Amino acid sequence: MSSSPFKETPHIKPNGAEIAETILLPGDPLRAKFIAETYLENPVQFNEVRGMLGYTGTYKGKKISVMGTGMGVPSIGIYSWELINVFGVKNLIRIGSAGALQDNLNLYDIVFGMGASTNSNYASQFNLPGQYAVTASYELLEKAKKTADEKGQKVHIGNILTSDTFYNADKSAAGKWKDMGVLCIEMEAAALYLNAAQAGVNALCILTISDHIFRAEETTSEERQTSFTKMMEIALELA
Repeated sequence: MSSSPFKETPHIKPNGAEIAETILLPGDPLRAKFIAETYLENPVQFNEVRGMLGYTGTYKGKKISVMGTGMGVPSIGIYSWELINVFGVKNLIRIGSAGALQDNLNLYDIVFGMGASTNSNYASQFNLPGQYAVTASYELLEKAKKTADEKGQKVHIGNILTSDTFYNADKSAAGKWKDMGVLCIEMEAAALYLNAAQAGVNALCILTISDHIFRAEETTSEERQTSFTKMMEIALELA
């Protein structure tokens, strides 16, 4: 058990329920609910503060938790910091959606974020004497790739962009990131990776392409909530 039944924060109040050392972190709390109800045995809800649903159960005999994080760097920054530093979580796997930048990426493709470029200022709090290369945990990345291979699931691995802006006034920005080989755009991974690195724990971002920035292609909110099962099933194996 990673969490004391007596610990709580302003944002996470388990009321005696356990939080496992490995947790899946979708942005959408309803996706967390879907995963708990679809995949976990004997799920117990450990959070509902601000509607950010969290559950702990077992998957193939291993204890695992899942919890929503909301949208953007500030939101996942809060939740991941508390999960790591208050509740003792050791492995944090973001599972989310992303907008593709590269031509060889299509709807429903899976991306592992090996690195996370960002236009966020989140790293400034650490007062580092230079620019920090924000990267995933190799331990989780290697295990996720092995799991994908065993499932016969093709994945893309590389640099992603964590953006603070969903509606960017600079219309040329996406093209510049594309030219640098960045695979896709999401809004949370860099903060998760930074918090994990500072605390010496593991983090990985697994994404499903929900839309393409340069093509008129996108999925619906309902599809994003319940249909990204291949990504979920890879993440669940990391417990």
